[in-house]
Amino acid sequence: RRFPVPCPGDPFDKPPCRGCSSYLTEPYVKCAECGPPPFLLCLQCFTRGFEYKKHQSDHTYEIMTSDFPVLDPNWTAQEEMSLLEAVMDCGFGNWQDVANQMCTKSKEECEKHYMKHFINNPLFASTLLKLKQAEEAQHHETAIPFHSADDPPRPTFDSLLSRDMAGYMPARADFEFDNYAEWDLRDIDFVEDDSDILHALKIAVVDIYHSRLKERQRRKKIIRDHGLINLRKFQILERRYPKEVQELYETMRRFARILGPLEHDKFIESHALEFELRREIKRLQEYRAAGITNFCSARTYEHLKKSRDEERLKRTMLSEVLQYIQDSSACQQWLSRQADIFSSPCPGRRSAPPLNLTGLPGTEKLNEKEKELCQMVRLVPGAYLEYKAALVNECNKQGGLRLAQARALIKIDVNKTRKIYDFLIREGYITKA
Repeated sequence: RRFPVPCPGDPFDKPPCRGCSSYLTEPYVKCAECGPPPFLLCLQCFTRGFEYKKHQSDHTYEIMTSDFPVLDPNWTAQEEMSLLEAVMDCGFGNWQDVANQMCTKSKEECEKHYMKHFINNPLFASTLLKLKQAEEAQHHETAIPFHSADDPPRPTFDSLLSRDMAGYMPARADFEFDNYAEWDLRDIDFVEDDSDILHALKIAVVDIYHSRLKERQRRKKIIRDHGLINLRKFQILERRYPKEVQELYETMRRFARILGPLEHDKFIESHALEFELRREIKRLQEYRAAGITNFCSARTYEHLKKSRDEERLKRTMLSEVLQYIQDSSACQQWLSRQADIFSSPCPGRRSAPPLNLTGLPGTEKLNEKEKELCQMVRLVPGAYLEYKAALVNECNKQGGLRLAQARALIKIDVNKTRKIYDFLIREGYITKA
């Protein structure tokens, strides 16, 4: 005799008993010497010593049953298979239907047992991980990764940002450049009785229209290839360069239409690297002239140099006062500046003076309180008007506006956003949500 082994529990999946032709129910007997096909007998025929052709009653046999635990002492192998079949039929998560189909376990028992032994089991988890890694390795060369693109900005119509972006319209992915090129074609109609000169003139107008379309497409391609649609992001990346490199970047921008985006960036990066190298060489030459031979001494030298510059600045205060002593307004401005320096909590660090709005576009559209806000926050009037319009429009749509929503709309310093938000709330332009 051999140890019992599991078998499928559905009698319709097994051949009938060779003795009485009835459907087999567990436990039943399988002859270990006859077959294939397997020679199966029910317990009644086995106890009678049924023999047929080559099968003899003294042959070794196996008892086929699923009535033994596999993963859990309270679950038989037959119930394990029934659970898997029920989950396959009813779907994962429909535990009540699974329990109804099994008839021997409750809903909670089915869910707990399946999650413990078939989902959170480390043995199955490692097997699934290996299968997943094998699948990824198989499709590694053919799979195309997907990266979501940045949502293009949506500036308000006729705003400063909209004009800077060449009138970019995100819904159409187009620009307001030469929008009236089609007007020259609206009245042209080619008819058979046109004279040769008139026909040639119409053809020339169509050629001019085609050239304008090519120019429109060329400009669109330049703006897209160089990443100029999201102008604010482009300006933030540009500010990472030193001031001298920024000036070079502004000067060489006109040549971007000749070079490709990658070549143009390499050109700018090479000049930025050259500037850094020249600055480092100059700094090392200064150290060498001062007799410094290691970087530890260089740090001490820089600290002492900064202290000497601060002392020299203090010694020149009297000469500055003498320069402005005849002009009362200039003297008052100098005194307020010095008061800001000494009242600053950090030595050597002072707060920025108020922004001078003289000559800035959009100043005439501001009232006195708005001018004062722009001066203290150091915000140009055009940008303030744009932020104000965006916040007011969003407040009208939502029926109120929260500070978090304002910060999501205005991508600037959070402290400035809070001041603008509080000002608009205080003046009644918007309301809190």
